[in-house]
Amino acid sequence: MSHPIIHEIEREQCKKQVPEFRVGDTVEVRVKVREGDRERIQPFVGTVIAMKGGGIRTTFTVRRIVQGEGVERVFPLHSPSIVDVRVKHRGEVRRAKLFYLRGRTGKSTRIKGRRVETPASQQVESAQPETPTDTEAKA
Repeated sequence: MSHPIIHEIEREQCKKQVPEFRVGDTVEVRVKVREGDRERIQPFVGTVIAMKGGGIRTTFTVRRIVQGEGVERVFPLHSPSIVDVRVKHRGEVRRAKLFYLRGRTGKSTRIKGRRVETPASQQVESAQPETPTDTEAKA
């Protein structure tokens, strides 16, 4: 177990707002990239195939296919160079690590979707247009 002072310093360095995503989700990781004296944001869209570590050491691996070749990047979750992580698609998987996707291409890399339950406060009422009542129509 680590020293309490080290634990306190690491907790201060962690991000306050950590996005909620799991292995199997398709995410868009927006990363700050420095090119000379300029800085821009570069998105990296792919499937999360692994999560590792805990606390400030948490990392996640994202895989995507570019021109028929698999590309994987490992991102530290609490890195200041990561602007945000957006979940594009929730995936339903039964494993913690999806390394079997490395040997697959094309349609066999697809992951079944997961249904997301939304709280009642966020559900939108039916989008049917209101029909005017007889008294409103005559006015």
